[in-house]
Amino acid sequence: MKLTKQTLQEIEFPKGTAVPPSNVFNLPEKVLQFGTGILLRGLIDYFIDKANRQGVFNGRVVVIKSTDRGGADEFQEQDGLYTHVVRGIQEGKTVDQTIVNSSISRVLSAKSEWEEIMKCAVNPDIEVIVSNTTEVGIALLDGDKITAKPPTSFPGKLLAILQARYTAGLPGFVIVPTELIVDNGQKLKDIVLTLAKQNQLDTALIKWISEANHFCSSLVDRIVPGKLPDTDRNFDYADDLAILSEPYSLWAIEASDPKVNEVLSFAKADKGVVIAPDITKYRELKLRLLNGTHTLSSGIGVLAGIETVKEGMKDNALSGFIETLMMQELAPAISGPSLSVDEARSYGQTVLDRFRNPFIQHKWLSITLQYSSKIKMRDLPILLKHYEQKSDVPSLFALGFAASICFMKSEAKGSEYYGTANGKEYLIQDDKAGYLSDLWKKYGAEKIANAVLRDESLWSADLTRLPGFEKDVTEKLSLISSGGMRAALQTVL
Repeated sequence: MKLTKQTLQEIEFPKGTAVPPSNVFNLPEKVLQFGTGILLRGLIDYFIDKANRQGVFNGRVVVIKSTDRGGADEFQEQDGLYTHVVRGIQEGKTVDQTIVNSSISRVLSAKSEWEEIMKCAVNPDIEVIVSNTTEVGIALLDGDKITAKPPTSFPGKLLAILQARYTAGLPGFVIVPTELIVDNGQKLKDIVLTLAKQNQLDTALIKWISEANHFCSSLVDRIVPGKLPDTDRNFDYADDLAILSEPYSLWAIEASDPKVNEVLSFAKADKGVVIAPDITKYRELKLRLLNGTHTLSSGIGVLAGIETVKEGMKDNALSGFIETLMMQELAPAISGPSLSVDEARSYGQTVLDRFRNPFIQHKWLSITLQYSSKIKMRDLPILLKHYEQKSDVPSLFALGFAASICFMKSEAKGSEYYGTANGKEYLIQDDKAGYLSDLWKKYGAEKIANAVLRDESLWSADLTRLPGFEKDVTEKLSLISSGGMRAALQTVL
């Protein structure tokens, strides 16, 4: 039996399952959400669902699917319902919770249902827009026309929605991007305003966008590795959307206007939602220590033939790399007047415990999605801060960087690029995959490190200027090429 609104009364749910209250399906739509991804469903929609159960927010989510891959059929077949299993260790206690999330009212395809999305733009009940379009989603696309149906980019789609809202004479939105970009709210606002000028929109509209809407930077922190594996299901009904997450959850939203707190009333339902005038500390800890470590370790994990983070934490070499990288190289580099090394290392210890979660199967290959942009956004700022403080080369950082270069060596198969490690192929999902594949073919193993590090189109900086870094990365690449990733890891450690 498939999970749907109609079968809720027929399914025998496991004891303790949080089943939707009957009134939830009559709640108004209050949120536009760009993205159907597991992080949004495992964190943002989790908070909204929890608030609805407590009678706090009392609103549902309209999800906009922006990509061409896949469709909205699964959500339609299940009436937006999905099972969310929360498992892990929290404060020394095992958490095992099953929730049937009912926060999503419907999913609309931007490609085929744009007119319906524009109706949502002028729905006065909808006051919140959230997004997670990956780091490459918040970018200025020159020539993006908002008269297109739909506009090409996420900022272009958002601008079209804002224009319709303004034309209808309605109040602005609270807009909260969750992409892992520093100051993501301000950057999204800047891009939208630039696009408005490029599209020659009325100055009064541009002023309204700037002043009547709250673009709030935010930071999300929860490990949501993917769909719930069949082996981890404690229920016997069919659910193609079931997901798994750890217990830890944080959504830090930067805002000082009381209006934001009023609109985002779901924050009252869970202490994991933090609305504060400055979220810098939360962002630096999570973005650099959790995501930064994940990113620098992911290529090593794939090349070493270690499938998941949990398995990596059981491997002495890789776990030693992860802990030493985090505690000895990354934590000191992000410290400053408002964040001590001890505080950073204390947070780092909680991250290591979360990496060891016995219930989470987080694949290293999944973490390499948009690998090059993740390194640029998450890790390069730490590298540059390290060199501001010290002159020595961060050796483990260099190994992680070398592994990323080695990981990107690939061959094209149609429009996709595949690398090879331990006799197995792996799919590279990175907008720069073709470009980096061509660099490998042009420069070969001996010169590839120099070619990649000095490429300012990749990093917005020439990394060969960092004392000793190119030499160290080149040496690490040689170790990987000659003896394999595991041998290189053992040698460096």
